[in-house]
Amino acid sequence: MTQKKRNPSFDAMIKFFLRQYNIATKTEINRLTAKIEELEKTIRKLAGPQSPKTRRSSGKTASDQVLNVISDMPDGARLTDIKSRTDFDEKKLRNIIYRLGKQGKIKRKRRGIYVAT
Repeated sequence: MTQKKRNPSFDAMIKFFLRQYNIATKTEINRLTAKIEELEKTIRKLAGPQSPKTRRSSGKTASDQVLNVISDMPDGARLTDIKSRTDFDEKKLRNIIYRLGKQGKIKRKRRGIYVAT
């Protein structure tokens, strides 16, 4: 008599591939996630209470600061004047001036000189 060959079950093949290629199972991932959460909780506990970081020291946005500087100069403000009063870098100032112009809060009097509307 000849014996029938049994084909491996689908579950057995999956388990084989998971072990062979070292792929994490759902239970292993859940276990790791729980451990990570415990570690994060411990780190937060050890770090102690943290004060919320303030975004602005003067209570005004950067755009508000630039607009105030431009408003203070009725004849118009140059980029160098604004830069010296706000201490923002040139790239940031150019972006703020562009945005204020698009919003209609300032106008360009002539090249490099801006006035508040």
